[in-house]
Amino acid sequence: MIRCTLLLLFFLEIFSLQAQNTSTIKGVVKDKLKSETITNAEVMLEGESILIYTNNLGEFTLMVSSAGDYILQIYTPDYNLKRIPLNLNKNEIDLGVIFLERDITVEKEINLVNITDDELLDDEINSNALGLLQSTKDIFLNRAAFDFGQAFFRVRGYDSQYGEVHLNGLPMNKMYDGRPQWNNWGGLNDVIRNQQYSNGLSASDFTFGGILGNTNIDLRPSGLRPGTRLSSSLSNRTYSSRLMATYNSGVKNEKWAYIFSASRRWAQEGFIDGTLYDSYSVYGSVEYLLNEKNSLSATAIVASNRRGRSSAITEEVYEIQGNKYNPYSGLQNGKIRNTRERNIREPLFLLNYHHESKGLRINAGLGYQTGRYKRSRLGYFNAPNPDPTYYRYLPSFYLNSPIGANFESAIQAKEGFVLNPQLDWENIYKANGSISQGGEAAYVLYDDVIKDNQFTSNITSNIDINSNLKVDIGFTHKRLSSKNYAQINDLLGAVYHRDIDTFSETLNDTSSEVNKVDEDIFNYNYRLMGSNTAMFAQLNADYNKVKVFLTGKYVLDNFQRNGLFQNERFLDNSLGESEQVQFSNWSIKSGASYTITGRHWVSVNTAHINRAPVLQNVFINPRENNAIVPDLQNERITSVDASYFLRMPKLTGRLTGFYTRFQNTTDVNFFFVDSGVGSDFVQEVLTDLDKLHLGAELGLEYQLSSAVKLSLVASIAKYEYASNPFVTINFDTAGANEDLIDVSGSKFLGQSVVKGYKLAQGPQKAIAAGIEYRDPKYWWISGSANYLGNNYANISTITRTQSFLIDPETKLRFTDATDENVQKLLEQKPLDNFYLLNIVGGKSWLKKGKYISVFASINNVFDTTFRTGGYEQSRNGNYGQLKQDNLSGNPSFAPKYWYGFGRTYFLNFAFSF
Repeated sequence: MIRCTLLLLFFLEIFSLQAQNTSTIKGVVKDKLKSETITNAEVMLEGESILIYTNNLGEFTLMVSSAGDYILQIYTPDYNLKRIPLNLNKNEIDLGVIFLERDITVEKEINLVNITDDELLDDEINSNALGLLQSTKDIFLNRAAFDFGQAFFRVRGYDSQYGEVHLNGLPMNKMYDGRPQWNNWGGLNDVIRNQQYSNGLSASDFTFGGILGNTNIDLRPSGLRPGTRLSSSLSNRTYSSRLMATYNSGVKNEKWAYIFSASRRWAQEGFIDGTLYDSYSVYGSVEYLLNEKNSLSATAIVASNRRGRSSAITEEVYEIQGNKYNPYSGLQNGKIRNTRERNIREPLFLLNYHHESKGLRINAGLGYQTGRYKRSRLGYFNAPNPDPTYYRYLPSFYLNSPIGANFESAIQAKEGFVLNPQLDWENIYKANGSISQGGEAAYVLYDDVIKDNQFTSNITSNIDINSNLKVDIGFTHKRLSSKNYAQINDLLGAVYHRDIDTFSETLNDTSSEVNKVDEDIFNYNYRLMGSNTAMFAQLNADYNKVKVFLTGKYVLDNFQRNGLFQNERFLDNSLGESEQVQFSNWSIKSGASYTITGRHWVSVNTAHINRAPVLQNVFINPRENNAIVPDLQNERITSVDASYFLRMPKLTGRLTGFYTRFQNTTDVNFFFVDSGVGSDFVQEVLTDLDKLHLGAELGLEYQLSSAVKLSLVASIAKYEYASNPFVTINFDTAGANEDLIDVSGSKFLGQSVVKGYKLAQGPQKAIAAGIEYRDPKYWWISGSANYLGNNYANISTITRTQSFLIDPETKLRFTDATDENVQKLLEQKPLDNFYLLNIVGGKSWLKKGKYISVFASINNVFDTTFRTGGYEQSRNGNYGQLKQDNLSGNPSFAPKYWYGFGRTYFLNFAFSF
């Protein structure tokens, strides 16, 4: 109550402030080369919240109730930002005609989606959020996207689930993992450029938002530049070639506007061996302007993306095969074939109503998304593991033998791996076709399939109560039905597959035929249902030097599983509907900024957020049963950031400090472990896990001359575990000959002592210095030197429990497992720090009203080899086994790492008219 009273008094105090001076700024904005007026250009004073747009004649009139030195900012896509120093003193300023120059570096922003494709190489590293940043003018965020991104840098160490992405106001983050799926609109760079971005905890007028920031992509034709654009690209990164064409009619007869865009991207192999790329994207949107204030639009997006996946590898494998090596692929009849492909096609359909009048803006939308997400893999059944990096096939297996090192066998294993490093498709077909198999498959290529159907509705309203107060309100509802199953892709020469669990000899489905053929569903089959209802309201107050906002949100979540197979290992808990899991929570966010002068201001934002766990962390083992993680809690997030902004005529910058604590998080992991309490395939459930993110960001830009610009950015942070979470392992109890860990199918292991260990959230130190030259003859070049360090691999939590100290043979603590020895064995070491040099440049021409541009970039000029991330393997879950494995210095179950790209290039040609 006291807090509410103080807040009310604060508002009453600032409301009592009255504007003493009013200045009027007028002008007309035109294209410098064509002398054509520019409509819908943003006009604002830096440090002020007032934002207006030029009318259809390019004119603007800005009323400002402040005095002092300010900088007027004028911006529109495809043009250089214009900054005009002004002295306001209760006067009228007529700036006349203001000419904007075409931005010859615009191709850099258009092609950011290609650069951020790298973050989507595999699901384990699909948690970056750099796509959020592609429209921002903030120098730090710009560097994070273009330069730090290749090292999988995460802004403030946050996962992408903590940033929201909206299309035409409709939220696009997946209910399953909370992350946006960029592939759903990948390749459509031309039509996703009209974006509204709010950074960090700052206020957003279309959503309560996440702590990372929020992006709304406006896909309406009227908001994009009319005309035709054709482009072609070459690269050696994820794809080798790209073609793209876009046509925007502009508004016809003041009523209709439509746009069409299509792209094709492909590669037989990317930078990593065996990573094919095959993608096409099609977009269409039509908009009907009912009148000056109201419009309707319909949008359809179909983006299909098929790509070969790559694997993290141990240092042993890297030393033999290098950073391009990929064990998932091999040659079949002279052609590369990858066992691990990802195939996504999830069409989107959007309907929107938009209203804009004086003091009122309304956006209402309906969305429907369907399609499928497939991930292929090679299964083996009572047959040798076909993975060429399987630990028994590598030299370390013979060096780490409990009976002593066998150096001769280790040498032979290395020679064999050097000669035959890839998957052997011929042997797989031979095994399946052997007489002893009798037509039964020893190897099966199958797909893990997710088929989503999701309906989304949304409405937001922005209401200007008066010149000082604004209210934003919004409502969103999402309903998901997600079918999940395994489907046979290729029997690889066999006649049928026998659908049983080979370890326990139990049926995966007791009610269907055990023998399966191509395209049959097998192994698991279930449906996940979810709904999310969210409401938010926000009050913004703007009184001269002081601006404040207060935002609240209320959310209802509902999750349920429906098993479609009756699994013999879980006869009573696999078929049919689970209990419903429901969450209701509230969140609050607030912020204030104070303008010291028109060129210096500060801001502070805070948030206290409660949110349900994502759907993937609700069920322990959804492929086999309905079991729910016990005592599920809302995740609690407390976050604060404080910033100082500098806007001088030549020097601009931002310094931000941030603090975020995550509490009560839940995580579910799957692996095989030899622990102190036994060995099995387990589902590890972590609860009461806290994390701490603390750090600072700096971004500076200095206009040395009209042609040369210097920049310096830095991020220094600390991301670490802030609690010792509870660990429970779950497993099936089928199989009479098994030595069960526990007859209940679950074992509580107590706390994992991880507090103080570093989180694997990308480099925690990043520094970049850059220089850019823009020639008056419309060519430009820029370079940046980047340093990235303090990056860590993800730790194994089960090896930090008390079970790790137990000898599985004697059930007693290992005698030599002293605190000192254990600490040394489990020491977390940072990945190597590294430097990267990137060069970007381009040239543009205007020929008879048509623009021609060339853009080129070279990343990692010196071909530096570096690790982007990794994880400890959990196989050695007891002290004795892990110690034995590390004696040679070349462990069989060493951490696995992802390696960044070496020297890569990107070249783009574009033609616009």
